[in-house]
Order: sequence, then structure tokens, then C-alpha cells
Amino acid sequence: MAQFFYAYLSAFGVMTILDAVWLGFIAPGFYNKHLGFLMSDKPNWIAAIAFYLIYILGVSTFIVYPGWKNIKSTLKVGLLGALFGLVAYATYDLSNQATIKNWPLIVTFVDLLWGTILTSVVCIVAVLILKFLNK
Repeated sequence: MAQFFYAYLSAFGVMTILDAVWLGFIAPGFYNKHLGFLMSDKPNWIAAIAFYLIYILGVSTFIVYPGWKNIKSTLKVGLLGALFGLVAYATYDLSNQATIKNWPLIVTFVDLLWGTILTSVVCIVAVLILKFLNK
């Protein structure tokens, strides 16, 4: 159980840093431009924290922990992370595309690309950290 906690913690740390840079510095103008009509003045921090806790649970359970213990290839860890990110972000964005009037297609494309890359990098870096610290 302690080892899974380390996998969770490493993935959480990496994702927090990368997504903070994305959401804090790179993407705000993009999202304001395309989704300003939907955006709240203040984030719902409870929902945001719940998302991260649950998302990292999935990433840790399905990729990071197995990648640390059983998957020998960093490339395979990255590809599994990319697939997980694509599926998760597609669930959100394509549901919005299907149900929200005037949901911008560009937001869907950018989010799918970001979720795929982000999750792949999170998984690779978290597994490399764990393997480094385990030696």
C-alpha cells in the first residue's frame, strides 16, 4: 500500500506542476477567448481538487504503479499514459461538443492534445522518479 501511495504522490506532484504552468500561464488567454461566455469568475476549487484526486487515482492505478513495478519500457508507459489522457479528455470535450451549443471545436482539439501529452509526460516522469528513488 505504501508503494502505491508513492506512485500516487509522484504522479500528483508532476501533474500539479505541469498543469499549473498550462492553466496559469499558457492557456488562460486561449480559454478566455473561446470559452469566456461559459467561464465562471472564480474556479470551483472543490470540483477542481476532486478532478485531480480522481484523475491521478486512475493514472496511478492503471499506468504509474504498474509502470514502476512491471512495465520495462518507458515508451510503453508513455503510450499508455497518452491513451489514458486521450480517453479521459475526449470524454469531457466530446461530451461538451455533443451537448453544449457553440462549444468551440478548437477547444476540443487543443484539450485532447494537451490531455494526451500531459498524461503521457506525467506517467513517464513519475515512473522515472520512482525508479530513481527506488535504487
